[in-house]
Amino acid sequence: MQNGHLYIVSAPSGAGKSSLISALLKQLSQDKAQVSVSHTTRQPRPGEEHGVHYYFSTPAEFERLIAQGLFLEYANVFGNYYGTSIPMIESHLAQGIDIFLDIDWQGAQQVRSKMPRCKSIFILPPSLTELEQRLIGRGQDSAEVIAARMEKAISEMAHYDEYDYVIINDDFERAVAEINAILIADKVTLAAQQQAQQLLIQQLLAK
Repeated sequence: MQNGHLYIVSAPSGAGKSSLISALLKQLSQDKAQVSVSHTTRQPRPGEEHGVHYYFSTPAEFERLIAQGLFLEYANVFGNYYGTSIPMIESHLAQGIDIFLDIDWQGAQQVRSKMPRCKSIFILPPSLTELEQRLIGRGQDSAEVIAARMEKAISEMAHYDEYDYVIINDDFERAVAEINAILIADKVTLAAQQQAQQLLIQQLLAK
């Protein structure tokens, strides 16, 4: 059986990263691709389930896992820890499941240092004007917050060239298809086919 692939997906707020991943996963079965479920020390919000939305743990438990080196990446955000479990990722990949990590460029750097064979995708908006309009369209933030988000977005986008693939989310359906094309192409690389089709290749080359 061919192992799954680990994909990092990053983007500035408003670029449509989460919507793209969600749309792609609706086209694939759960035994083909999943989004990584992170560990966190924050309290569950209404409707959130342990093991579905997050793995909820105490700060002491989380810090014990840090000490054991069991996180692929982690960060402390506003006093709460968030992290990606190495055993969980490895288990899913061994089952042939592709895993998406929805993380920022800083988390991506941590992941690459520990799993250099992972692939990374950066999502860019078609323009700054469009990005700003998407943020305004959410109707959730003040003008000051949107301005701060735009400034942060520009800083984040400066790291686009650290990624293997760059997708412009101008046409949503095309962007979903482009991500799917990456998954398909990775299944037929030389290394992937040597692993998945080892017996067939041996039979074809037998004298």
